[in-house]
Amino acid sequence: MNDIASGSAPPRRTRRIVLLSLAALGVLGVAFAVRRPLLMSAPRCMAGHWHGCYDTENGVLLMMLVGLPVAALLVWALTRLRSAGGDLSAWRMSLAEVGMVYGTVPLVWITMMPGPGAGVVPGRVSLIPLRDLLTMGPIGIGGNLLIFAALGFFAPLRFAALASVPRILALAAGCSALVELAQYALRLDRVSSVDDVLVNAAGAVLAGLASRRWWRSAAETPSERPRPAPATAD
Repeated sequence: MNDIASGSAPPRRTRRIVLLSLAALGVLGVAFAVRRPLLMSAPRCMAGHWHGCYDTENGVLLMMLVGLPVAALLVWALTRLRSAGGDLSAWRMSLAEVGMVYGTVPLVWITMMPGPGAGVVPGRVSLIPLRDLLTMGPIGIGGNLLIFAALGFFAPLRFAALASVPRILALAAGCSALVELAQYALRLDRVSSVDDVLVNAAGAVLAGLASRRWWRSAAETPSERPRPAPATAD
């Protein structure tokens, strides 16, 4: 029994190292690619000013990177709390919860930032697929792919019911559609486009496929808990 338990420990440690390495490489890559625009908003953010920091894309991304140690500390605290209760998947569950929230909320915040004509310009809708895709450009497409990427990556690890490509697609498309509807209803001077929904959902699916090798472990979490030995009749 002990041999089985000790044999399963190295694979779990390996999964942790791989996940942390992928996350670190992703953060470093993004930070390097956008280092110049991020530094432009650094003085306002470091001074604690709302205007010029939290109402700009660069400022939100900068504070998202600065807040990574806090997110990591939260993962550690949740893991310790769950481990005290005997949860064998404490680390994975905690990382998934913090990751999908921390990696999604700031990006959704950016999509909800009002344009210069907010409240004045009526809402605009584009329902023809692929028409707006050509005007997005590489940065626009890349940004739309990332909005729900964290949700697609971590949600199947946290919720076994979401561990399938169609369900990730439906979840991301539904969330993206809600964002587009909110942009239209709040008159944020943004175009509510079906192409945004398509690209957002595609980004979530691609991220989900990147974490697919860990889906099975998430689905098997209940069976990892120790079960009491069946009573034997005398």
